[in-house]
Amino acid sequence: MHLGMIITRAGGLDGVALEAAKWRTVLQSMGHSCSILSGEFEDDFSDETLLPEMALDHPLTEWAQDIAFFGESIEDEAAFIEELDAQAEELSLHIESWIREEKIDQLLIENALALPRHLQLGMALEKTLSRTKIPAVAHHHGFAWDNPERFSTPLKGVQQIIDRCFPLNLPNLRHVVINHASCNALWQRGIPAIVMPNVMDFDQPFGQPDDYNATLRSELGLKEDDLVLFQISRIVRRKSIETAIELVHKLKAPRVKLVIAGTSRSAHQDVYMAELCGLVGQWELGDRVLFAGDRFAPTRGATAEGRKIYALSDAYAQATACTYFSRYEGFGNVFLECILAKRPIFVNAYEPVYWPDIGSKGFDAIMIRDNRLTDSAVEEMRFVLTHPERQRSMTALNFALGARHFSFETLRHTLATLFGK
Repeated sequence: MHLGMIITRAGGLDGVALEAAKWRTVLQSMGHSCSILSGEFEDDFSDETLLPEMALDHPLTEWAQDIAFFGESIEDEAAFIEELDAQAEELSLHIESWIREEKIDQLLIENALALPRHLQLGMALEKTLSRTKIPAVAHHHGFAWDNPERFSTPLKGVQQIIDRCFPLNLPNLRHVVINHASCNALWQRGIPAIVMPNVMDFDQPFGQPDDYNATLRSELGLKEDDLVLFQISRIVRRKSIETAIELVHKLKAPRVKLVIAGTSRSAHQDVYMAELCGLVGQWELGDRVLFAGDRFAPTRGATAEGRKIYALSDAYAQATACTYFSRYEGFGNVFLECILAKRPIFVNAYEPVYWPDIGSKGFDAIMIRDNRLTDSAVEEMRFVLTHPERQRSMTALNFALGARHFSFETLRHTLATLFGK
C-alpha cells in the first residue's frame, strides 16, 4: 500500500515528528511505501513534498493563532472566519492534487487533527476527506482539552472550528491515540479510537559513548567528573524546566551541572526563556546551568565555524541522569529514550498519563508529584547521581521493561491491524 503522511513538520526534535518517523520506518519494513507532505523538513527525506503553508511558523498560520488564541484584536469575526475558510480551501486543493499525483491509497495524518495549532490545515483536511472519501488514519498526540490555557479562545467561530475539526469525526477516518486518557475522551465524544503508545527500537544501540561524543563535555565547558543532568526538550513552559533548575539549586553541589539541550521557537516561548535565565541569576548558579540548544540537532553535523553539532543520542551518552519534570505530556518520548540509553531519570508524575500508561509498568524512576522537590526526593536524586551501582541496577530493570512494553514489535502488531501486513 502507498501511504501519504501529512505532518506540519517532518524531522526535528519534537515528539510528533520523532514518532512519525518510527511509524514510517516500521511501515516500510512491512512492505508499505510512504510519501510525505509537510510544511517543513528538518532532515533529509525521500518521497517528500514541501507545502510551506502547512508549517506552524508560516505567517498565515501564526496570524490565525494570534487572533484565535493570543488576543490580537479584530473588527469583524465573521470576516476572519471567512478568510480562514478561503485559506483552508486553497490548502485542500493542494492536498488533493498531491494525493492524485502521488497515487496515495490511504492517508496517515500526524497530529494535524488533534491540537488546533494550525486551524486552516484542520479545516482543509475536513474538506479533503469529505470530498475524496479517501481512507485515513489520524495519529493524535494530544488535544485542545489537554491544554485549555493555550487553546482557549473568546471567538465563537473559532471554538466551532475546534469542536468540529479537532478531531474530525468522519466515516472514512480512524483514530489512534498515544494514551488511555485520550482514548477515553474520544469514546466519550462518540469517536472510536485505539491506543498505540510511543515506542523505541530496543534492538538498536542508543546513547552510547564513542569517540565523537567524547568531546561533548569539554566543548560545553564541563569537567569529566561533573555530575551532568540533561534536560532534553524544547524550551516550553509545560516542560517545567524551572524545576530542573531548582533541583540544581537545592543539591548545592558544585559538581552538579544542568545542560538544557533545546531551544525556544517563538516569541511566546522566549518569555519563558527569560524567566528561566532570571532563576539562574536569582540562585547564583552561573555556569552550573547551560543553555546549549544550539549545539544539538537530530543528527550530527557542524556549525558554520566548524564546531561539532551533537545528536540527541550524544546528550544521553554523556548524561549522568536526565530531568523530566513536565506538567503534561501526551506520552513521553524522553522517558523512553532515557531507558533505551540506560540513563536514570527524575520525573514528575504528569497527569493523566505518566502513572497509568508508564509508571505502573514497574519502572524504577525517582518520581515527584506536582513539581514539588521534597527534601526526601532531592536526597534520593543525590544518591543516584553519586552511586554508579544504583544507576546500573535501575537502568537495567528499566531497559528490560521498556523492551517488553514499548518496542517496535508492539508497534508492528498495531500497524498490521490498521494497514495490513
